[in-house]
Amino acid sequence: MQALLEVTLPVFLVIGFGYLAVRLRAFSDAGVDGLMKFTQNFAIPCLLFRAISTLDLGQSFEWPLLFSFYAGATAGFLTGILGARVIFNRPWPDSVAIGFCCLFSNSLLLGLAITERAYGEAALAANYAIIAVHSPFCYALGITTMEIVRHGGRGIFTMIRAVLTAMFRNALVIGIALGFAVNLSGTELPGVFTEAVDLMVRAALPAALFGLGGVLVRYRPEGDLLTVLFICAVALGLHPAITWSLGTAFALEPAPFRSAVLTAAMAPGINSYIFANMYGVAKRVAATAVLVATALSILTVSVWLTILG
Repeated sequence: MQALLEVTLPVFLVIGFGYLAVRLRAFSDAGVDGLMKFTQNFAIPCLLFRAISTLDLGQSFEWPLLFSFYAGATAGFLTGILGARVIFNRPWPDSVAIGFCCLFSNSLLLGLAITERAYGEAALAANYAIIAVHSPFCYALGITTMEIVRHGGRGIFTMIRAVLTAMFRNALVIGIALGFAVNLSGTELPGVFTEAVDLMVRAALPAALFGLGGVLVRYRPEGDLLTVLFICAVALGLHPAITWSLGTAFALEPAPFRSAVLTAAMAPGINSYIFANMYGVAKRVAATAVLVATALSILTVSVWLTILG
């Protein structure tokens, strides 16, 4: 257990440093907003661009890997929607936002950091393959479902436009797309340029984790506790359990298997709250779920690391 905590605790301590810095007013809310804007719009897109531009696409993009992860994610999304509607009697738009919390794992800030600490930088190829599809898949599924329940009669072209607009305004998606463009075209980038990008990349994860801690100060663990615990059970338990089962059935190699299960075991990301806020529904539930699940994942991730061995 001590060895596992040595893997996970540094990641959560950096989040804790950010939380305390803002809570004690040593770091301002405006500073957090600026830091998160830097990481989400610049540093992390650079990280994704650099990783995907150099990835062995044929080796990393295995359909059993992606199916194992995204079948679990989709099952979590549907379970979240149905549970919110049937068990907690939430309106359909609220239910979709709650389902999105169960769908969108924190694959970047937590998934990359913990996988790297547990298994080394060389183990991240499968993480990048999952992340390359993550935002496009989750936003396409979430926005399409929300548009159907809110404006089902407005036609398919309106829904497609809403999905594409949301996706291609996202800096992460742009970084991913540019990485694929360089990779597939075989373009050789100048060394000076790649060194500059690498400088940005080195700042991405620590700055983002610190900023995540600062953002969590704004969320209060209040109200809708049963709904929040339901989200935690689906996101931290059901999703990785399905991914584990499918990865075992497909006989995934150890490295992609570990990456898939660990990424599936991550708490809902800040994008879960952004999605709820975008539609003005279930915002308190989404914010509280991000906070509570991130805290609980200190324990649950250690359990999954023990299972993975």
